Amino acid sequence: MTDGQPPSPLRAQIEMVDLFAGPGGLDVAAHWLGVSVAGIEWDPDACATRAAANLHTDEGDVRLAKPADYPMARILSGGPPCQTYTVAGNGAGRRALDQVLSFVDAMARDEDVTDDLALLDDVRTGLVLQPLRWAIEAGQPYDAIVLEQVPAVLPVWQAFARVLESRGYGVDCGILHTEDYGVPQTRRRAILIARHGEPAKLPRPTHRRYRKGQDRADGDQRLLPWKSMGEALGWSDRFTVVSNYGTGGNPKDRGRRQSDQPAFTVTGKVSRNRLVGRPRNKPDRFTDEEAGKLQTFPPDYPWAGRDVAQQIGNAIPPRLATHVLAAALGKQADVAMLDWCVEESWQATRAGVDGLMKDAD
Repeated sequence: MTDGQPPSPLRAQIEMVDLFAGPGGLDVAAHWLGVSVAGIEWDPDACATRAAANLHTDEGDVRLAKPADYPMARILSGGPPCQTYTVAGNGAGRRALDQVLSFVDAMARDEDVTDDLALLDDVRTGLVLQPLRWAIEAGQPYDAIVLEQVPAVLPVWQAFARVLESRGYGVDCGILHTEDYGVPQTRRRAILIARHGEPAKLPRPTHRRYRKGQDRADGDQRLLPWKSMGEALGWSDRFTVVSNYGTGGNPKDRGRRQSDQPAFTVTGKVSRNRLVGRPRNKPDRFTDEEAGKLQTFPPDYPWAGRDVAQQIGNAIPPRLATHVLAAALGKQADVAMLDWCVEESWQATRAGVDGLMKDAD
């Protein structure tokens, strides 16, 4: 992906480019929807998983790539590294938020902020600006843009929205709850959807919100019940998950979830959660395959490389990504077909699923 290097024939056929692609959350969704996608990723372990899953991957630094490398891509997506913005990280991104927002304003004026980014305390903080660079540098506007990050990044997405709207995009952004879309865990993500020349709208919930102490049959009857851990894993025996994290500010007060509830947010520490009540011949921790299921990856997704738990925790759940990507294309995902994708073999669904994407109501 160096300057002057012509795109390969395969890359010239790519419809979507996924920045900071990780092990493939958005890529899995794209394949289910029948969209050809190439992911840019520099982590060798995530690239090992992508290779095992037969995902098109350009291993390298997003900052060294450019839109011209993917001349036919009409969709831009990305989930920049979240470590400096998440509450579990070092907080450098949250402390530098005003600086980052000033960089967005400078980029809107077509100013080069490369030297300024080098002055940030943590280089990962500035990576959140790369999708905007791509959108600005594209020879022609993308048809659709999808971005996701931790909730603390929502102000950055809102700043992006103002820039993109000035360039002819319809934009919607906000915080989505994963259980609202059938993901069997409680997780919040800041999502941006942009459509050039068309209004954009975040996907409507398909499932009920989980609330502590509320029965899954309660709530808006027009929506499906939220999905539980036991349902997602196919376990009939009742069990309890004891979180690796404390609650209420007390690190010793470990949170607990029952098998008929959604999982806690799946993070890179998911393998440290303890399972109580699981049969004695089974491990008392989630396996990689089981953690992947809670993220809605296919049951046979071929995790590879080191620190698989971290790869799983870093990924956007493919089920949520499918709803978001479909909405960015002006469509909606069929819930029943999506259920089948999540439960079926990856090899059976990788080539796309007829009927998964339909016209929005």
